[in-house]
Amino acid sequence: MAYGRRRWIAALLALVLVAVGVVAVTSLNRAGTEARPAASPSETPSPTPTGTPSKTVPPPPPPPPPIPQHPAVAMNVLVIGSDMRGIAKDAAAHTDATGEPRDQRSDVLMLVHVPAHRRSLYIVSMNRDMWVDIPGFGGGKINAGLQYGGIDMTTQTVQQLFGITIHHTLMLDFGGFKLLVDGLGGIDVNVPVPFQSTHDTGHVFRPGVNHLNGQAALEFSRERYAFVDGDFQRVRNQQILLRAVLARLTAGGALNDVTAVRSLVNFASCCLTVNKGFNAAQAAILAYSLRNLNPKSIGTMTLPTAGSGFIAGQSVLLPDYGAIAAVGAALREGRIGEFAVP
Repeated sequence: MAYGRRRWIAALLALVLVAVGVVAVTSLNRAGTEARPAASPSETPSPTPTGTPSKTVPPPPPPPPPIPQHPAVAMNVLVIGSDMRGIAKDAAAHTDATGEPRDQRSDVLMLVHVPAHRRSLYIVSMNRDMWVDIPGFGGGKINAGLQYGGIDMTTQTVQQLFGITIHHTLMLDFGGFKLLVDGLGGIDVNVPVPFQSTHDTGHVFRPGVNHLNGQAALEFSRERYAFVDGDFQRVRNQQILLRAVLARLTAGGALNDVTAVRSLVNFASCCLTVNKGFNAAQAAILAYSLRNLNPKSIGTMTLPTAGSGFIAGQSVLLPDYGAIAAVGAALREGRIGEFAVP
């Protein structure tokens, strides 16, 4: 019985192999027939010439147009960090269009002085609780200018305080700041005072260099409750953070690459609110002008105050008008390096 089954299986396999062979030969013959017509008895087959396929190579893209040189003059840039949880750009546009206040204040307020040679810069921080005169509003904390008149009122307040001209104003909200830092691949921050954040994730910042993503960087910039001197250490940390961002931007000569500069500006435009008349092209020119900046040549200082007090039921910092006048004169005369420390 087993022998008969084996013979039957062998016969079946032979039949399958024959069928496969017939199909293969038929397919080959058909393919040859389709490839060329059969030669007549009086014709001698001639070889078919082999054509060389033509390849169209696209021309290389043209080089990007050069970025114009920024005028070799000193300039002042006001940097505002809005404490708004929503979109600060939309709130600022609403205030500009209607005059209606919006619930946002300046959590960060820094005046950045850029000398004409662009190889260094100086950061003057202002405590958010300093009581000043806000043009068109009256006395108030300096951070309230953003709430009542947007970036224009905040710019006018700082100009009046120092007696200077502010050439450009840039503002980021919380979400925009996180996007910017994450877009840079994070930043390296040298933490001088270790602490655990009281915000959001409760991030722990250890002494020394910490690599921070956008969320951690935001918590680093906002913290004041973890420090004995509160807002004063927060301001110092904000200065450290801006140094780290600038170091990341200029690392490896990145700002020498025209395409990279334009990409950076296009990326940041989603999150930045800027003064009227300052467009993406001008932002690229400004960024490109900082290509030779040495991050180790960034000087920082915090505007002195005359102690604390209570005004209109609010705990405030009182301005030291003598010190403010001296800093304003140094800004106008290009001597701010006498006050700022590296």
